[in-house]
Amino acid sequence: MTSPAITPQAFGRFADLIYRHAGIALSEQKQALLVSRLGKRLRQLSLASFQAYYEYVTGEGGEEELTHLLDLISTNKTDFFREPAHFAFLRDRILPDLAIERRIRIWSSASSSGEEPYSIAMTVYDAVPDMTRWDVKILASDISTRVLAKAASGIYDEQRVASLPADLVRRHFLRGRGNQAGMVKVKPHLARMVVFRRINLMDEAFPIRTALDVIFCRNVMIYFDRPTQSRLMAKFYRYMKPGGYLFIGHSESLQWIEHPFTYVAPTIYRKD
Repeated sequence: MTSPAITPQAFGRFADLIYRHAGIALSEQKQALLVSRLGKRLRQLSLASFQAYYEYVTGEGGEEELTHLLDLISTNKTDFFREPAHFAFLRDRILPDLAIERRIRIWSSASSSGEEPYSIAMTVYDAVPDMTRWDVKILASDISTRVLAKAASGIYDEQRVASLPADLVRRHFLRGRGNQAGMVKVKPHLARMVVFRRINLMDEAFPIRTALDVIFCRNVMIYFDRPTQSRLMAKFYRYMKPGGYLFIGHSESLQWIEHPFTYVAPTIYRKD
């Protein structure tokens, strides 16, 4: 069954709703994307038009469905050790600087299905001589409850780790057997390091009580306009320790927006 057509007026309403709640700026060229992402949901709810779905989402009691809508519209492509220079910088520059206090707080702010925070956990675990003497906490968040549930399970198709060194996979993953054959699961020593929580980056305040040493926010800002990017950078700055580092994606830049960070290297910034 094909999805119903969307009128320009209905698309404009959805675009405004998504921008206000998720910061994602949908141009008119994204109309087909919106229809394809939401069409199945309309059929599940037996709604005949996008306008009817908009009224359902924004009506009384629509908060849960709004979360579902944002799940559907967000993009969640990721890989283990994506953009490996960031993990090398964490291992070679950041962790040695914290070796005296042996304490680190890291936020993976768009963790998707978990590959990024588990890659952070593997990097820290392998770099630190004695983990029992370190206080390590990794907060992993996303706007999508669907991918957070996947991430928290720590279970992946073994093809997701096929490109990783075999010894790394042996150290950090369990291989499935029986009806779990062909799957891997992160070992408990990694799972204990990571806490998953739904956080919307558009919220004015985040549920974070301890100043952060590192924030990963990679391949997220490409969906935001410049004013939204600038506001997000100001919020990140507030939650970060002096001397803390921000990692952004290689398709992103802070060059054209107002921000308080100091440039360190391509895609790496510091709070002085």
